[in-house]
Amino acid sequence: MKYKQWLNKWLENYVKISTKTRTYLHYKQIVNGHLNDKLGKYEMNDLTPLILQKYISELLKIGNLNTGKGLSSNSVNSIINVIQNSIRTAFNLGYIDKDVSNKIIRPKSVGRPIECLSIVEQRKIEKEILENGKTHLFGIILCLYTGLRLGELLALEWNDIDFSKGILTVNKSCYDGKRLDGSFGRITDTPKTLSSIRTIPLPKSICKLFRAEKKKSISPFVVTIKGEKVSIRRYQRCFSNLLKKINIPHYGFHSLRHTFATRALECGMDVKTLSEILGHKNPMVTLNRYAHSMLEHKKKMMDLVGKNLII
Repeated sequence: MKYKQWLNKWLENYVKISTKTRTYLHYKQIVNGHLNDKLGKYEMNDLTPLILQKYISELLKIGNLNTGKGLSSNSVNSIINVIQNSIRTAFNLGYIDKDVSNKIIRPKSVGRPIECLSIVEQRKIEKEILENGKTHLFGIILCLYTGLRLGELLALEWNDIDFSKGILTVNKSCYDGKRLDGSFGRITDTPKTLSSIRTIPLPKSICKLFRAEKKKSISPFVVTIKGEKVSIRRYQRCFSNLLKKINIPHYGFHSLRHTFATRALECGMDVKTLSEILGHKNPMVTLNRYAHSMLEHKKKMMDLVGKNLII
């Protein structure tokens, strides 16, 4: 069987029924855009570690289908995931004699730098939102004080907030993407991972702000524009326009989540609690991601300890 034939069988019979629609469509895009053309012609048993590694090197040099330049290491690692998962399944089912995909050497992933608003910038944003009357921007404040991801924020409904107990439940997320029928729009799904399903205690000030908003709301969704639900792209533009208006340099929306985490650590929140609020799989993810923030906190704590020394 040629690899192209197997990839299509694998997608429809194994990936489609076992993953989120978003994952299935992403894998399908990789198969149709990259793998079918370059590796699909090979018989499954003719694929060797060297053939696969040469292809990975090619992706890093000229793999971008739009520009002809190299793909990022993160993009290449996504393609490697598809290669390894598809070949491993074929091996486990007895379609091929060996799993050669485990010999692939991955390019080193480059993590994105953590962007965090300064205290001054954060206060400036909060002041502008609370004074300008555009209540749909209150979602930005909610992210600053809960660490919600953008998809979680826009999928949030009023019945997900228990004002009597002061807690918010994250049980869904949304994104802009292509549906199975080929149409494009906002899609609501379960959160990113199982650990992303979580309950977040709300600060009293946030409860007060949003309890007042709920009384005026005509939509089941917490964040709307003129009563209508908002797409990811549109809300990102709202945030960008807000920053431009008050002369703050550009930040990605995800910086609000990083800002929450950093402020929480600065206030002395323990890593396990922060990890659970952020919906991380375990505290080590939080530690690794916010090591820079932890270092600043450690310096302050050590300075306090150092005050005991009499010189």
